[in-house]
Amino acid sequence: MNSPTLIQIVGATLFGLAVLHTFSTKFFEHLAHTQPRHAGIWHLLGEVEVVFGFWALVLVLFMFSINGKTEATAYLESRNFTEPMFVFAIMVIAGTRPILQFADTLVRAIARYMPLQRGMALYFLVLALVPLLGSFITEPAAMTLAALILRDTLFSRDVSTRLKYVTIGVLFVNISIGGTLTPFAAPPVLMVAAKWNWDMWFMVSTFGWKAAIAVVVNAGAAMLIFRKELGHMAAQPAGQGAAVPFSVVLVHLVFLVLVVVFAHHPVLFMGLFLFFMGFATAYQRHQNPLILREALLVAFFLAGLVVLGGLQQWWLEPVLMRMDADAVFFGATALTAITDNAALTYLGSLVEGLSLEFKTALVAGAVTGGGLTLIANAPNPAGAAILKEKFVDNAIHPLGLLVGALPPTLVAIVAFRLL
Repeated sequence: MNSPTLIQIVGATLFGLAVLHTFSTKFFEHLAHTQPRHAGIWHLLGEVEVVFGFWALVLVLFMFSINGKTEATAYLESRNFTEPMFVFAIMVIAGTRPILQFADTLVRAIARYMPLQRGMALYFLVLALVPLLGSFITEPAAMTLAALILRDTLFSRDVSTRLKYVTIGVLFVNISIGGTLTPFAAPPVLMVAAKWNWDMWFMVSTFGWKAAIAVVVNAGAAMLIFRKELGHMAAQPAGQGAAVPFSVVLVHLVFLVLVVVFAHHPVLFMGLFLFFMGFATAYQRHQNPLILREALLVAFFLAGLVVLGGLQQWWLEPVLMRMDADAVFFGATALTAITDNAALTYLGSLVEGLSLEFKTALVAGAVTGGGLTLIANAPNPAGAAILKEKFVDNAIHPLGLLVGALPPTLVAIVAFRLL
């Protein structure tokens, strides 16, 4: 392996600082209170969604100073920002009142036929059915829907901190593994599916059925543990507003489907998104305020990850390629916690001659560890941006998320390695 360049070393250092920063946001919030003169900048640096964008800016400034304008600009233009743009568009559309009312009505209709107390049934469905739907409507859309439903039902009243962290831990893990029934919905699968010729049948037979079992076990276990705190989920969300006409709901669903269909073509899906914004404005009486701020913050976070992640191949690839199939599964699960899981599988797709066993272990490990941290899976920041207001100090503590996600992650490990 060639020695890393100065920029690669700087990039790896800044990436490490960004990861450390995500665990230190409470420190910046403390500075905002102790140094009110500069409270604005400290509050900004205390936003988890700002972290990777901030350190990406530092990296770009280093590039301009060391390599000059031409090389720095060329690097930025070589990065693919389709995913941040797509997540922004799909979050805004999936978070509209018509889509939410449709999803809520569907989940409640299914819950009526389940032999469970209504609140327990709804909790189970939000943590099991919605993540599995992510295989078809994409993981970011599923995360947005599940997080908004939880915000307006379960988290609408004061519940225990333990329930909050277990819920988001299960949600993040189930979203990560629940998108493996198809080859296009989960970012780490999308990175390799075309190159490795993985079709829907391969995904279902190799990953999907195992993931579905783990999703059901995780959601069912959380439901049983907290069954005494779930009764209020059966109540209709407060401030839901008048029912949206079916024709408006249908138009929203069409926009959602079309954006998903053209998810890999930003010119098309962003054009559709602009048309959607026009339609939403024309029928504003059927809308709640669009979640533009949350979606922009998440897109900013992912864009920063794209910029910083592009300089990590020099050390990540050798680490992965030294492992056998068993080691790469557990290695990918652990590495996913400190880097986006799609980055890991993308690096694997660059290497020729890998065995099928190695490929499946790499992808299984990448999705298994996708709930451990906010940066482990692209949809996680979307869920965090929606739900963080329900946590102490408006922040999801990284250690709390890690503890909440460990049990469902262990269930996913058992499903993928032993079944």
